[in-house]
Amino acid sequence: MGDAVGDDIVSTLTREAFALLATSGAPMLLLLFATGLVMGVLQAATQVNDPAVGFLPRFVIGLGVMWLLGGTAVEQLATFFASALWRAAGAP
Repeated sequence: MGDAVGDDIVSTLTREAFALLATSGAPMLLLLFATGLVMGVLQAATQVNDPAVGFLPRFVIGLGVMWLLGGTAVEQLATFFASALWRAAGAP
């Protein structure tokens, strides 16, 4: 069926990829969730149901987080990708 070593590399790389994706995406997702929650409460309290009022703060927060943490996330993803290619090819 499958090579035990090849299957081990695939499962290890998949696990590491999901962990990296979670750690690099978590700050943005948590801040956007918190912003959406705060804006939802404010819209419910003030009864202002304009979609732009809820969208604009989330957009600005998303851009700010990408500006602050985007370089680090891209660097981590690029390092992982290069390492994954080397390990998948059988290099130490």
